[in-house]
Amino acid sequence: MINSYLAKPGMNDIDPSRLPQHVAIIMDGNGRWAKRHALGRIFGHRKGAEAVRATVRTCRRLGISYLTLYAFSMENWLRPRHEVSALLMLLEEYLDNELQEMMERDIRLVAIGALDALGGSVLAKLREVMSKTAGNRGMVLNLALSYGGRDEMADAARRMMADALKGKVAPEGVTKELFSSYLYTAGFPDPDLLIRTGGECRVSNFLLWQMAYTEFYFTELLWPDFRERHLIKAIADYQKRERRFGMTSEQLQAP
Repeated sequence: MINSYLAKPGMNDIDPSRLPQHVAIIMDGNGRWAKRHALGRIFGHRKGAEAVRATVRTCRRLGISYLTLYAFSMENWLRPRHEVSALLMLLEEYLDNELQEMMERDIRLVAIGALDALGGSVLAKLREVMSKTAGNRGMVLNLALSYGGRDEMADAARRMMADALKGKVAPEGVTKELFSSYLYTAGFPDPDLLIRTGGECRVSNFLLWQMAYTEFYFTELLWPDFRERHLIKAIADYQKRERRFGMTSEQLQAP
């Protein structure tokens, strides 16, 4: 399926043997897109959901194993109440509409963040879809909801300290790997590629620990306009880079 998909016109710039295992996306620009089209901000968020659908489908066809979407940050709670309510309503609507396709395409839904803050029917629907897709193995779709990178690390430190008080963790046993196991993304590979739309060049408190060696791709394109060809372009750019992880080019090329 993947090879035939990559054989489509426009796909020949991608090497199927060098695809990123984990793609993370900061989906920025919904509000500006709406303003540019003289529409309300909520319509921009609704249009952004179409870009989510297209991106998930493309990643699944390509064979990307993990896709993490920054869907709702901790800071987003500070937005006007009517916009927050609309965003949560759109999330619930998305989960309702996409469950069948997730099952058909073998996609497992997970979520990271302070999920209890979502509350009510949104949290219930999220848990329902995560439960129903738990056995799927084709791809992991990870939604960062009520999420902040610093909050995640503080929460990890609290839980590690609680285990230390129980005698489960000793100071000399604290390693990078141990700390990672307390993060929301425990068991996931770190992102290989971060895509941010909307023209901003910052990470906005997203996966701060996990992106130590992630390749960044920034585009002026607003999120509601992001489609298959734009994801392909980002991956093609990623594949042109040499990921040395602190080593030299000669070391990487050595047999």
